[in-house]
Order: sequence, then structure tokens, then C-alpha cells
Amino acid sequence: MAADANAGSLDWARAWMCVTFTRGLAPGEVFARYGADPEQARLLGWDAASDLTSGGSGDGTVSLLRAGRIGEWAFCVEEDGGIGFGELAELSRGTETYSVATTEGIDVFQHWRDGGCVEYFEPGMEHTRSEPLGPWWDRVEEALAAHEGESEGEGAGMAPVVALVLDHLGITLSDATLAGPWPSLTLAEDEAPAAPLGTTYAGEGPVPPGAVLDFGPSGGPS
Repeated sequence: MAADANAGSLDWARAWMCVTFTRGLAPGEVFARYGADPEQARLLGWDAASDLTSGGSGDGTVSLLRAGRIGEWAFCVEEDGGIGFGELAELSRGTETYSVATTEGIDVFQHWRDGGCVEYFEPGMEHTRSEPLGPWWDRVEEALAAHEGESEGEGAGMAPVVALVLDHLGITLSDATLAGPWPSLTLAEDEAPAAPLGTTYAGEGPVPPGAVLDFGPSGGPS
């Protein structure tokens, strides 16, 4: 599966979204580690699932979570939200998790293993790279550079990075695949579990390995 070919069928990854890929978990366990109740999940296609957020929650901070498992990897796609930013320590407990996110004003790639940050950076901002430096920076920069000429209105967003991760994992999560029925639920930002005190990272630049990212209401670092 070529990354460039896959990027062309990943329109869902061009918009505001956060996606995680975790080895060996069932969708219900993924929801639980996000802080959601797996019993609330319904098997819905993309169009029907999108209607779940139409009511909002007063302040509008409700995320749509859709999870599933392909091969040995569980995915969770979060639309218009950043709850997944702060749950990577829990998601990766006893396993490993890759995360690609794009929100208002920030794009992030992360790789976590057993509760610790292996690699973190914001593409194009080398000063944000975590240490020790990992192998994904060069791969991500090359993938994004290949789509640099696309017009702003039709920009690739982080889709080339998602394609790169999918290619690395050997799975497919195209628009057509994601459009099908998957366990889906909504989770309000204020319902997500708070990060443990003393382990959060709320500054700029590289995230210390082992820290939990602390994102404020805007979706960016608080």
C-alpha cells in the first residue's frame, strides 16, 4: 500500500480530527481508556454517527468517537475534538499508540509506548521535537513536502501523515472503510478523565517523555 495513493482517499483526515492507533485493544477498551462508557456505543455508519453531535452539550465541546479494529490495531477517529490528545498515556498502557491530530492552530504527531512518550513533534517546527530524537520526523516532513503544492482550499492537511502511519501499520482506513458501520458514541470534553496531577505537560516545545499532554479548552496547549 503506497502512502501517496492512500492519502488521496483520506478526506476525513484533512479536517479537524484526532486519530489514534493502538495495538491489541478491542474497540470497547479504547472507548473506556478515552473515559467513555463502551455500553453507550452504537454501530453506525458515518452519516448517522455524525448526527449524534447535532444537539451539542451547551458549550459545544462534544466529540464524536468512532472506534474499530483492523488486524491487530484498534483505531479511534475523533471528529472536531482533542480529547485524544490527553489520553495517550492511558491508551498506550501495556501496548503502544500512534496519534495524528490537527486542530485549530496545531498539528501533532505522537508515538507512545506503555504510558511513556516515545516521540512527539509538531510538523514543520523542529524545536518541538522530543528527545531522544526519533525516526518519524524525517518521514513526516517528506510526506508533507510531497503535498506542499496543493491549494489552501484543498490542502492535504495531515492526511499524508495518516497515510504514512497506516502504511507503516499495514492497514487501510480510507473514506470508504470509515463510512461503514463502526461502534460510535459522543463524549463531552468535561466528561473525559482529568490527567494525573504532577504528570501533565502544559508548555511549548518538546514534551518530556513519560508526561501527559495537558490541553486546554481551545484544543491547544494550556
